[in-house]
Amino acid sequence: MNDGHDNPHARQPFIMEGMDNMLKPVKRSLRQLLGDEFSDRLKEGALFFGELTDRETECLLEEEVDFLPDSFVRKNTELLNRVGSKVISEMNSTEAGAATDSFQKATDTKASPVGGLGVFRLGEDGRLYLISKSEHYHAPLGHGFPGYKLLDRASALGIGNATHNNTRGYITRLSERELIRHANGIKKSDEKTLERVLTSREEKVLNRVINLQTGSLAAEAGIKMMLARFYSLDKTFPLPKYEDRIPVFLVMGDYEGGGTANYHGTTIFAQTLRDMWPGLYNKMEKAGIMKVCTVNINDIDDLKRKIERYNRPPYKTAGFLHEIILMNYGAIRLEKDFLRQAYSLCKEYDTPVMVDEIQSCMWYKGMFLFRLYELDPDFVIVGKGFPGGRFAGSKIITTAPMDSLNQFGALVTNGQEELTSLAYLITMVFAEENEEHMEMIGEYYEKRLNELAIKYTEHIRSIEGLGLLQGITFDDIEKTVRFTKYLQKRCIDISAQTYKASCPPTALTKLPVISVKETVDYLIARMEESLKAL
Repeated sequence: MNDGHDNPHARQPFIMEGMDNMLKPVKRSLRQLLGDEFSDRLKEGALFFGELTDRETECLLEEEVDFLPDSFVRKNTELLNRVGSKVISEMNSTEAGAATDSFQKATDTKASPVGGLGVFRLGEDGRLYLISKSEHYHAPLGHGFPGYKLLDRASALGIGNATHNNTRGYITRLSERELIRHANGIKKSDEKTLERVLTSREEKVLNRVINLQTGSLAAEAGIKMMLARFYSLDKTFPLPKYEDRIPVFLVMGDYEGGGTANYHGTTIFAQTLRDMWPGLYNKMEKAGIMKVCTVNINDIDDLKRKIERYNRPPYKTAGFLHEIILMNYGAIRLEKDFLRQAYSLCKEYDTPVMVDEIQSCMWYKGMFLFRLYELDPDFVIVGKGFPGGRFAGSKIITTAPMDSLNQFGALVTNGQEELTSLAYLITMVFAEENEEHMEMIGEYYEKRLNELAIKYTEHIRSIEGLGLLQGITFDDIEKTVRFTKYLQKRCIDISAQTYKASCPPTALTKLPVISVKETVDYLIARMEESLKAL
């Protein structure tokens, strides 16, 4: 089984001209990822079913896959000058489907995918698109990431996705272990520390994983565990610690004092945290069932006043929920000092903290932005980035003291999918090897955007976000719309966040982490064209 490279072991890292930055070569076989014992059993099973020969099984298990060949990177660079061009035939007739009115209104069939490779997508209109939003966070490694060939090999050997909560597979258990290792910043070789973390019963030690499918369900699991300190899950549970108090959820507020700046999924409870279902929420608050309290962005004094107020009877703060970059609210970044002081206050007032990294995980060195901020949350929500767009696979990572639900309290029948877990492992291996590249390309993109902001102060109010997750904020909505429409017409996937009245008018981007200097320079050049046209 040959991947088309004469001598991948002799390959040198792809170095970006003019930068101390590089994409490191990563090569792995299934056996290297999964270990000898499981690989041997997998081979025995494949031979037992008789669908593969001994040699075919050996090749699938033993041959290394080059996760990101030089040829793949070079092709992604060479194709930049074809963005916006018609490179395949346009579809003359398109299927309307049967979506709801709101989905039909939002759908752009011209840009709908026919195929993709790396940082590119082919649209139904036959044109080549730059996925400068990484398909809304799903594809940090772009389309057709070569490392995911291991998924096809695993499938050919008989590994499937259909498992059950009571039969969590070996690959899922292995991926859980690796998630805990990375969440705690433990080196691969330090098995002793990892074992100590995995068996810890201490507070603030992340060592539990619940495998779910969507970020919404992962966030809701955290909300449920917060609620379990006020309400019993069922009659078999003892009386909760704060059963005589009204739970108060602290969330990030918008610039008008409302809750539209926070976003923790689409379950009905999470939606009430951001001003949706107001009639339902008002009845719950009036009945003393729960309360939502918004916190001003980066305002530690406001948080201090509110956490003091709502830790007096009849109230008790149930939890503090936050993202680090508010990508649903102008890409505003919460300051490190604000969050570290907030965590200290929450610890003082026995208030668990949930950091929602659905949008930010896998875009930064170390895979978790909370680690760069040196935070110690009780709950971490991850997804999207880890399975690389191949599967729906989100998870909640928590601690032993917060492990308060029974199996059915956060149950998703298909949460333990083995191929999804393998995608996690593949992504983590690549990200661990290339964390310096992820850091440097993010810094380079941020630097280039700030240069634009300085040059075009008459249009750009600020650059928000961090690294590859960026927002360009304008001084009025009309400019934001014109800026993004200019780029969209040239097949650059960018969106204008103008649908919230109090939100700064912002254009959002999230470049894939496999982007190189040329990718950034191309996008910046097109942005400058748009700014000149304003």
